[in-house]
Amino acid sequence: MTEPSLRRHARTRSLAIKVPEITAIFWILKLLTTGMGEAISDFMGQHSVPIAAAVGIVGLGFALWLQLRSREYRAPVYWFAVMMVAVFGTMAADGVHDGANIPYAVTTPVFAAIVAATFLLWRRSEGTLSIHSINSRRREVYYWTAVLGTFALGTAAGDLTAYSLNLGFWESAALFAVVFAIPALGWWRGGLHPIAAFWLAYIATRPLGASFADGFSKPANGGLGLGDGTVSAIALVVFVALVAYVAITKRDVQRPAAAGAAAHPQLAHHPHLPHPPFGATTAQPQPAES
Repeated sequence: MTEPSLRRHARTRSLAIKVPEITAIFWILKLLTTGMGEAISDFMGQHSVPIAAAVGIVGLGFALWLQLRSREYRAPVYWFAVMMVAVFGTMAADGVHDGANIPYAVTTPVFAAIVAATFLLWRRSEGTLSIHSINSRRREVYYWTAVLGTFALGTAAGDLTAYSLNLGFWESAALFAVVFAIPALGWWRGGLHPIAAFWLAYIATRPLGASFADGFSKPANGGLGLGDGTVSAIALVVFVALVAYVAITKRDVQRPAAAGAAAHPQLAHHPHLPHPPFGATTAQPQPAES
């Protein structure tokens, strides 16, 4: 291996672990960020749209800058980026609807098409959509572009069911809880591809978490009327506590076996399932004795 190849290989390895392991706490934090993003965005928008826009844009840029310059997965940096994507994604979806007066029935399929196009380009360019194969800057950019698109799509879809279809917040939450469970069951029992199951569930968490946040904060559509500020503060405290927990315990850091699979996709059957440690060989059947 030449010296330039060694440098490229070292760079790839340094970027191989920049996402958390997919465990129960990952989904809890993801749901928290979706609800918190909805409440914070609405709270700031009610007080000052220009300030809200400035916080959303600057905060997103700063968070992604921190994440992209990091050489490894760091829970506070990663989840801060997810939180700001949640806030900005909510603002983007609401801004298109409110500012341009475009109905959710139009924005939802438009955002769905944008997300689908992002996945298509990512798949054609890199050959995989697995978040455990994000071992280059280009793949990381694809990943965060897809995450931003899923937040905007989820915001529009959640508001479509709650407002345009008049289901209400709790009914929407129940609907998206079922939608969230379908890919999980499909992967567990139906043979659904794990990468497809992950992204389908990931998209569903946005309207699911936002519906719960609106149900607690808003006074209309069956909401409890606690207020966006109150819900934002409570969610933020729980979010910070959980991020501190995983940062200290490192329970969501990918282990060497997962890292080896990320660097060698042919070994990455699925991040949740047991697979041979990196470097292990599969036993070959012995010829029958004559």
